[in-house]
Amino acid sequence: MRLSKHFMRREFACRCGCGFDTVDAMLLTVLEQIRRHFRRPVRINCGCRCPDHNRAVGGAPNSQHLVGKAADVVVDGISPDQVADYVDARWPDLGGLGRYRTFTHVDVRGHRARWDNR
Repeated sequence: MRLSKHFMRREFACRCGCGFDTVDAMLLTVLEQIRRHFRRPVRINCGCRCPDHNRAVGGAPNSQHLVGKAADVVVDGISPDQVADYVDARWPDLGGLGRYRTFTHVDVRGHRARWDNR
């Protein structure tokens, strides 16, 4: 099922196969804007996580992935730092932004949170 112009529900589904795939509408809006800005596909490395899968991957106990408000993304041909810089400039107070060596974490928690795990 298509959630937006460029994203399918299955892209966000919990990787354990439990079926959890609820995605926040604001997160989809942000991801669509990222895609439009860079004019490149945005791949979802991790979207939703059920509590069991979150524990298995070492996720934070109150991770925004647990409520469908987060995605770890890769933009084809664009460095994670460039993606993070764009998100930080475009939505400075919207939510969480995590910088990782191979991907960018984006969430819409409603307040600013920043971290660097490179």
